[in-house]
Amino acid sequence: MRRTCSNLLSFAVAVSIGATATLAHAQSNPAGRLPDAPVAAFLQTGGAATGPTGMQQPGTAPSAPGENGKLTRREAEQMALEHNPRVSVSKLLAMAQHQVYRETRSAELPQLNGSATALDAQEASRISSGALTSSRLLVHAGAGVEFSQLLFDFGRTRNLVGSSKLQERAQNANALATQEDIVLAADQAFYNALQAQALLEVANQTVNQRTATDTQVGEMTKNNLKSTLDQSFADVDLSQAKLLQLDAQNNVAATMAALDDVLGLDHEVQYQLVDDAGDLPSLPPDPKALVQLAIQQRPDLQSLNYNQQSAMKFSRAQHDQMLPTISALGTVGITPVRPDNYYNDNWWGGIGVNLNVPIFDGFLYVSQAKEAALRAQSASEQTRNLRNMIVRDVNTSWIAAKNAYQKVSVTAQLLKEANMAFGLAKTRYQLGLSNIVELTQAQLQQTSAQISNTNAQYQYRLSLATLNYEIGATP
Repeated sequence: MRRTCSNLLSFAVAVSIGATATLAHAQSNPAGRLPDAPVAAFLQTGGAATGPTGMQQPGTAPSAPGENGKLTRREAEQMALEHNPRVSVSKLLAMAQHQVYRETRSAELPQLNGSATALDAQEASRISSGALTSSRLLVHAGAGVEFSQLLFDFGRTRNLVGSSKLQERAQNANALATQEDIVLAADQAFYNALQAQALLEVANQTVNQRTATDTQVGEMTKNNLKSTLDQSFADVDLSQAKLLQLDAQNNVAATMAALDDVLGLDHEVQYQLVDDAGDLPSLPPDPKALVQLAIQQRPDLQSLNYNQQSAMKFSRAQHDQMLPTISALGTVGITPVRPDNYYNDNWWGGIGVNLNVPIFDGFLYVSQAKEAALRAQSASEQTRNLRNMIVRDVNTSWIAAKNAYQKVSVTAQLLKEANMAFGLAKTRYQLGLSNIVELTQAQLQQTSAQISNTNAQYQYRLSLATLNYEIGATP
C-alpha cells in the first residue's frame, strides 16, 4: 500500500513538470478568484518555444549563423556540417584514399631513374671480398638514365588499380554517410534542447501560477473561506513546482552542452532556438517505396558495395601473382672520364625485355589468393546483412512516425477535454461545490495533456528526421 501511494505521488510530481502557464496578472486578482488555466507556450507560438536561459547572454557573441543569437534547425545542421570534427576526419580520409589510388596506379606508368657516379681507385685493382659485382676498379666518371615499363602481367596491376579506385569511392560514400549521421545528431540535439527550453519556460510559469494560487488560498484561509487543508495542498504544489524548476534548469544546461558538441564548438554558447518547421508535414503513405529508395541511395550501403567490388578485384589480383610478368628495360649514359684502354667510346646504352616466371614460393601466393577470396565473400555477406537491416529500419521508422503522427491528433483532443475539465473544476471550487483535491487533480490532468501534446509534435518531427536518415536523404 505504501509503495502504491509512493508511485502515485511520484506520478503526480512528474506530471506537474509540464504545468504550462503564465499569469503575470495573477497577483492583482481578488483573493477569492483563482488564476486562469495555463496555456503551453509551444501551442501559443505554433512551435517556437524559448526560455530565459535559452536567450543569448549579454556580452556573448554568437558563434553560428543567425541574428542576435537565434538559431534555426537548418542553421544548426549547416553549422554542424562545417565545424564538427567527424566531418573533417571523413573528408581527410577520402582525400588520403585518393592518394592511395595514385600510388597504386604508378605501377602502370613508366619508371625513369637517373644516376651519376665518379670513382677514384688504384687503377685496375681488384675487389677480393664482399661483393659479386664487377671486381675490377677503374678511375672514371659517368652519368646515365635507366628506364623500365611493365608490359604485361595478366591484368594483376589493372585489378589492383581498380581495387584502389573502388576503395576511394567507398571512402567518399563513408564521408557522405558521416554527414548524414551529423545531420541526424544535430536534429536530435536541436529538438531535445528546444523541448528542454520549452519545459523550463513551463517550470517558470508553473512557479508563478502556483505562487499566485498559494497566495490566494492563503488569503481565503485567513478569511475563513477555506480550510488549512487547502493551504497545505497549495504549499505542496508550490514546492513541487520549485523542484521542477531546478530539474528543468539542469536539463536545459545538459541539452545545450550536447548541442554545442554536435555543432563542433569548444565553448558553451546559449542560443535562442527557433523552430522553423511550420506546419507538421504529412507522412508518406507507402513504406515499400521508401525501402527501395533507401537501398538505392543509402551511402553506407553504397560504401559496402564498393568495398565488396574492391575485394573481388583484389582477390583476382592476388591470384594473378602466380602468373608470369613481362617488362621492358633500358639504359643509356655517358662516361666523359674513362681509361682509354678499357672504353672504346664515351657512351653506353642497351634495351631488353625481362620475363619473370614464379616457380615455387612456399605456397605464399596460393595462400594470399585464398585469403583474398574469403575476404571478398565476407564483404558480400556484410553487404547483404546491411541491406536486410535497412529494410527493417525503414519499416520500423515508418511505423514509429505513423504512431507519432496519430498521437498528435489524439493528444490535441485530450488537451481540449482537459482544459474543459479544468475550467469546470475551477468554477466548482470557487463556488464551494468541491475541495482543492478535485481542482489539483484537474490541473495535473491538464498539465499532462499539454505536455503530451507538445511532446507528440516534437516526437513526430524527430521521427521524420530519423526516417529521412534511414532512406539516405542527402543533407
